[in-house]
Amino acid sequence: MDQARAIADAVLYEGYLLYPYRASAAKNKVRWQWGVLMPPSFTDTGEHPDSQAELLVVPGSGATLHVRLRFLHLQSRVVEIPDGTGYRPVPSVTVAGSEHVTWDEAVEREVDAVLCLADLIGGDTSVPFHVDGGRQVDTIPDGRGARLVRTLRPLRGELRLRADPLPGPFGAVQLQLRVRNTSRWEQPGAGRDDALRHALIATHTLLGVSAGGFLSLLAPPEWASAAAAGCRNERTWPVLVGEPSRRDTVLCAPIILYDHPSIAEQSPGDMFDGTEIDELLVLRTMTLTDEEKRQARATDPRAAELLDRVDSLPPESLARLHGTVRHLDPDSVLVGGVPVTSGSRVRLRPVRRADAYDTFLAGRTAVVRKVLLDVDGGRHLAVTLEDDPGADLRAECGHYRYFGPEEVDPL
Repeated sequence: MDQARAIADAVLYEGYLLYPYRASAAKNKVRWQWGVLMPPSFTDTGEHPDSQAELLVVPGSGATLHVRLRFLHLQSRVVEIPDGTGYRPVPSVTVAGSEHVTWDEAVEREVDAVLCLADLIGGDTSVPFHVDGGRQVDTIPDGRGARLVRTLRPLRGELRLRADPLPGPFGAVQLQLRVRNTSRWEQPGAGRDDALRHALIATHTLLGVSAGGFLSLLAPPEWASAAAAGCRNERTWPVLVGEPSRRDTVLCAPIILYDHPSIAEQSPGDMFDGTEIDELLVLRTMTLTDEEKRQARATDPRAAELLDRVDSLPPESLARLHGTVRHLDPDSVLVGGVPVTSGSRVRLRPVRRADAYDTFLAGRTAVVRKVLLDVDGGRHLAVTLEDDPGADLRAECGHYRYFGPEEVDPL
């Protein structure tokens, strides 16, 4: 769970606050777009009170399942000034050069449950939870009696789990997890901003199994491919997290990720847009005027921290953000159990239909010049024909013919 926290935090604050990081920016007036589970009374607008994850696990003996639900709880922060009969909200108040801004901030919430996986077989298990509300009033020393009012509304929710055995000799089960907002709130005619105060925001779950392991839904073993294709995931996306060799933890995220995602080691810190390009955001932030930075600092403490980090970023750290080679071409690929590498001789056996000319090369012998890796992890062989008198010249110019490993026989 702790190793997965960096990715989970990036999901938690994805879109929390966008460049230029101030409340007055139009893009920061329409917020909370990911993983929002609305109260049931506010679901006729196309939004939903629940999410569902289905995934596959092969449990070990006596395995326990640790479920950690994480979300943001909206806290309204309102600047109010006296108006003779009470108080009225205002966008901001400035006192001695310090600005206090009305803004919707957030409080992190976590709900943990540990269950015996065998107890989930064949029946639904419910884990209800409740989060208290609250109100805090702080005086603003402006000489007029202004104040800052922070308000949290109470939340209710439920985790519902079940597990169903899969046919076959491997002992796998299909695990279902539903997260539902059950908050009791009725306000006819209320808008989305009001409903969000009773919502679970950026909702995601981490699941860990004490023995055994989860199966990837993106690249399942052949025997589990049909079951993986049948898993129904709504408003959440399960992926394996942690080191690539590990299978004991899954993140069910409200955004699409690959298995074993990681935060780039070059990233200097949260930019609230973890799927964007850090270098671009850092450079854009450097262009903010002093007045824009002042407004951003007043908007949210996280914005102030971001600006401080960018302002103090040393040149060498900025340079590290400018492009990184993440994948090198592999040295070889196994074909029928035989390693094929640069210099290997192969017989061509084209089976693809992308290029009709390839069919004329069936049975010809070729020399592998490179083993290449594409962005999806597929391997390809760059070859030249063995009997081509211009083969070396073609290789020098990078003019190859390309075949998949399944289209050659090693010689």
